[in-house]
Amino acid sequence: MCGVAGLFDYRARRAPEVLAARARAMADALKHRGPDDGDVWADAAAGIALGHRRLSIIDLSPAGAQPMVSSCGRFVLSYNGEAYNADALKPELEAAGRKFRGHCDTEVIVEGAAVWGVEATIKRLIAMFALALWDRQERTLYLVRDRLGIKPLYWVETGDTLLFGSELKALRTVKEWNPSLDRDAVAAFLRFAYVPGTRGIYRGVRQLAPGTMLVARAGQPVETREFWSLDEAARKGQADRFAGSEDEAAQILDALLTDAVKRRMVADVPLGAFLSGGIDSSTVLALMQKSSNRPVRSFSIGFHEKGFDEAPHAARIAKHLGTDHTELYVQPGHALEVIPRLPEMYDEPFADASQIPTFLVAEMTRRHVTVALSGDGGDELFAGYTRYFRSESVRRVLDTVPRGARGMAAAAVKSVAPGTWSALGGWLPSQWQVNQLGDRVHKLAGALAGTPADFYRLMVSYWDNPDAIVCGGAEPKGLLWDARVAGRVPDPVERMQYLDTLTYLPDDILTKVDRASMAVSLEARVPLLDHRVVEFSWRLKPALKASGGTGKRVLRRVLDRYVPKALIDRPKMGFGVPIDSWLRGPLKDWAENLLGERRLATEGVFDPAPIRAKWREHLSGERNWQYPLWAVLMFQAWKERWLP
Repeated sequence: MCGVAGLFDYRARRAPEVLAARARAMADALKHRGPDDGDVWADAAAGIALGHRRLSIIDLSPAGAQPMVSSCGRFVLSYNGEAYNADALKPELEAAGRKFRGHCDTEVIVEGAAVWGVEATIKRLIAMFALALWDRQERTLYLVRDRLGIKPLYWVETGDTLLFGSELKALRTVKEWNPSLDRDAVAAFLRFAYVPGTRGIYRGVRQLAPGTMLVARAGQPVETREFWSLDEAARKGQADRFAGSEDEAAQILDALLTDAVKRRMVADVPLGAFLSGGIDSSTVLALMQKSSNRPVRSFSIGFHEKGFDEAPHAARIAKHLGTDHTELYVQPGHALEVIPRLPEMYDEPFADASQIPTFLVAEMTRRHVTVALSGDGGDELFAGYTRYFRSESVRRVLDTVPRGARGMAAAAVKSVAPGTWSALGGWLPSQWQVNQLGDRVHKLAGALAGTPADFYRLMVSYWDNPDAIVCGGAEPKGLLWDARVAGRVPDPVERMQYLDTLTYLPDDILTKVDRASMAVSLEARVPLLDHRVVEFSWRLKPALKASGGTGKRVLRRVLDRYVPKALIDRPKMGFGVPIDSWLRGPLKDWAENLLGERRLATEGVFDPAPIRAKWREHLSGERNWQYPLWAVLMFQAWKERWLP
């Protein structure tokens, strides 16, 4: 895995040494992504400079160094990612007369562009990537991001210059660019705990959308176009449903996943896998072990706090599969030490609290291997999130209750304090008990008077009224407000999968894994997000993914072939840390400093009143406001680091 950076001066005004120095500084800001090597390629007459930082994974020799020039001299590539079918494409290129210096996938891409064209090459890749490709003949820059958004790529036009990089810290090294806060993006961040879509936290900054190619030429407006879209995959899948049985679907999925996993096990450095003990990571590990003639390295972390420890489950699965398993039990102090590093690591506001254990497992894993496979994507593709079934239950209720009665029911529910609801929940049988029942019941009541779409949006919101919190901010209304989605994806659960795959997956889950792994120079690969698996998942009928309140039906059938059900069947546990109690305990002073009423008022980004009210209620134990408070805290910590 690597870091990509560079600039395109449309007017070619910079001297050669200045242009190269700018690109080198941008790339060096990404050294954590690529600690092994780094270089710059520049053409001052064209105004272009590409920088690169390398984490050597395949072909560790200088033959794999970047930026890489094609053998004909026309194309120059700076590339972050892995192409898992490079070996299959290489013979075609050799037959076309291309001479290869080494065996890295980068060379296959740059030579492919020369033989097949840029877009045709990209479409042939089974890969994760963010890349910058310069066509010296046409004086055209291509920026391209992989289909699902596994790897990041930011860009901004400032004056007559286009800046781009894997992380914002690369752009910040260019002194001519003066970043300013986008308050509309702050409002969107408060709702989702991440900056959504193609926006950046700064005005004018954009993140290239998944499956998109940007084309830049001097004297012409920047052009963006899709080379792959989930919308098309969903449309085709719904129009051509898989007609076989559940067993036949499991057989096909097993073969697809086995190939996807096996391709991602190719590396010239040590390799392993994250293991939480859940369905997704267990499936990936089982298929890795099936394809290996020696024990696969697997890694888990555990917590001593009740309700947060999955390590025993993971250890039992590792033992059954026969992997070489390593686990680390994290002391609270170790986890707390990570928090001051988060603004530097994530580079823009990000407040999914599972960022902490994700970093900790990446840090531990990197001590042993350089590449780790993860199980991310299974919930979105195969309907694993509990909110899918919760939303479905709400939909059924709403369909039978007159709108006027819903408002009365909501008022009745909210008249009982959250703590009372939680206490009542303690009398339920253990299999029906829910963490933070009172807060969840009150959130549910907030959606009773609305539509199922309102409820889904509420379920994924940290603050459901961010415009009232951010001074001068107006939340952009994106895909979750688009009424056309219901027509594109009629099934309610599939619609939520669709929305999550386009929003939550790239902007939260994949961002979290990328930044946490790259912070310790670890390459994370995600076989469940092989685009062939994604496309097949959309051919499956909804009942093959979820039925009877249980998700991942067909994925479970695949895992049943390798792991006994008794080791897997248990309530879903989130990958988190006890932020709620930490905010009342060891993080209290840190939080109070960032949430101080005078500080908030002086800085002028947030209205202090609603934030202070939630903080007081949280400290008293009256309510658990850990998630909305964590969003504000992560913004404040980021602002303190990057906009002091």
